[in-house]
Amino acid sequence: MKPLGPLPARLLRLGAHLTSPGGARGALLVLIYHRVLAAPDALLADEPDAARFAAELDLIAGLFNVLGFSEAVERLGRRSLPPRALAITFDDGYANNLEVAAPLLAARGLTATFFISTGFSGGGMMWNDLVIEALRVAPAEFDLGPLGLGTWPLPDVGARRRAVDSLLGRLKYLSLEERIAAAERIAERAGLPATVTPMMDERQLRALAGRGMELGAHCIRHPILSRLAPDDARREIEGSRQRLAEITGVPVRAFAYPNGRPGVDYTAEHVRMVREAGFSAAASTAWGVATSRSDPLQVPRVAPWDRSAARYALRLVRANTQRRATTV
Repeated sequence: MKPLGPLPARLLRLGAHLTSPGGARGALLVLIYHRVLAAPDALLADEPDAARFAAELDLIAGLFNVLGFSEAVERLGRRSLPPRALAITFDDGYANNLEVAAPLLAARGLTATFFISTGFSGGGMMWNDLVIEALRVAPAEFDLGPLGLGTWPLPDVGARRRAVDSLLGRLKYLSLEERIAAAERIAERAGLPATVTPMMDERQLRALAGRGMELGAHCIRHPILSRLAPDDARREIEGSRQRLAEITGVPVRAFAYPNGRPGVDYTAEHVRMVREAGFSAAASTAWGVATSRSDPLQVPRVAPWDRSAARYALRLVRANTQRRATTV
């Protein structure tokens, strides 16, 4: 991704200023990431590698004023945001957030908020990553017939990516226990080594907090809250906050709903649980930008990926005009 020229940069900065002037008319644009890879990975082609992320950060730093998520949401409510306010967030808690993303952020004097699923801080991986990594090592003819999932020809990485998308879609809205069990059986049939663990451990979480980055909660096991019994949902929400505070020794103010689609993945009941658990800010995955009228416990986020610097920056600026975020 090549840097913007001086004139396009000035024009885009002006556009961002006009759509987000700060103060009483301020708006908050929140970006969502998951991983930042050390090198490109064809099986994870939607995830930025270090070079692309660095280029995106350079664009962001030139166009926006970057704040931590909780601070930004608080200042949004007080109508004291700076012009062109933006927060960077990461979901789940991948080790490359510390190893790759954090140094790139620090080198530019930028901060971010990392939402952690605390159940994986002792090892293991999320169910979707089990499926992805299983398909990475699976044989060219992968028989999942005994699991009721058919047989998958996997001659190349394109076929493996399509299989990932299809299998994740089929498993996503099973119960949490059924998803985990299915993913474990897929991994077993693929011969995936049990030692693979892409998530941050407790030492790494403390190191990330020690860099001045904000850590927020993202439930314990990354469930879809709307598919849980109310008591189980409450335990996931409250337990992740308590455990993260125990690990880091830092109060936890922010939360992100797993999957995060309002009315589908969480409901008004879960928003109430988040409020009662003591969170002051929470992020959804509804697409849009937050204003002073937005619910601080349902802040929208965007993921404006594009190949060229100009198109990526334009997507960021245009996102500032999308003020109608879905809530429950």
